[in-house]
Amino acid sequence: MQTNLLKGKLDLEKHGPLFALVVLFVLSSIASPYFLQTRNILNILRQVSYTGIIGLGMTFVIISGGIDLSVGSMTALVGGLVIMVLNYFGGGLIAIVLAIVFGILLGMLLGAINGLIVTKGKVAPFIVTLGTMAVYRSFTLYISNAGEFRSTSNLYPQLGMGYFLGIPIPVWLFFGLAALFGIILNNTRYGRYVCAVGSNERVARYSAIDVDKVRLIAYVIIGFTVAVSAILMSSRLNSVSSSNAGVNFELDAIAAVIIGGTAMTGGVGSMSGTVIGAIILGIINNMLNMLGVSPYLQGTVKGLVIIGAVLIQRKKA
Repeated sequence: MQTNLLKGKLDLEKHGPLFALVVLFVLSSIASPYFLQTRNILNILRQVSYTGIIGLGMTFVIISGGIDLSVGSMTALVGGLVIMVLNYFGGGLIAIVLAIVFGILLGMLLGAINGLIVTKGKVAPFIVTLGTMAVYRSFTLYISNAGEFRSTSNLYPQLGMGYFLGIPIPVWLFFGLAALFGIILNNTRYGRYVCAVGSNERVARYSAIDVDKVRLIAYVIIGFTVAVSAILMSSRLNSVSSSNAGVNFELDAIAAVIIGGTAMTGGVGSMSGTVIGAIILGIINNMLNMLGVSPYLQGTVKGLVIIGAVLIQRKKA
């Protein structure tokens, strides 16, 4: 009997984010008659897909024992330069393909820069990414002269605003990448190495795991996810604001990861949890807007949710 109770408790802890999502979904349905409308649900999923995709990459970084505060500034820089490349080549279909390839490679390069400084420079990830956050934003402002990057293409917005089978393209990419990264995390050697490095770096080194390589790849992955999000965001708006684009993306991405059950200390986490965490944040923002709560107070609610998630993790430990 005691074993069954203990097993039930562990299962509840494991599926806690999902349980919280169900409860929040039910309460939101009661609080507003408009919540369950298909258009509203799709709008929530579209809104969370941008930071949610970044959150998937952040999951690898946090599980490996790191963190990345530069993702918001990186999003603005990649998105702005993608639009510049797009305009340079004329804005047609080939130009879009070239711009997307350029953006993906640039995002991975910027992520690799963070990873190399962390692994080879032996600098704390918090300090490294805090510094590159300022650097990437500064470059974005300088290149645009503190203005906007505007696309001249009529085809590009169809990527961010388009639908497939009635569901926005960013949502398909969010769930598709979550499935892919979930397989990598749970069913590959690299996934096991990421968890091992985050759990105990010294033991991982004694086990002949190349710790620096594992962490470097994690930062390259988050650079890739930032690039995907930047491309989707810039195509949806057909422009990028050098000062406002990507602001607080790092907060939303980290919040989604933590709410989803990934430990800030590293070693434990899941992609499904990050997806659930991102959707929880989206529903909270949506309901606050529907209930007429001041947008200046919404950050307070988000901060309290993050603190609560971390406190729950400490109690589990």
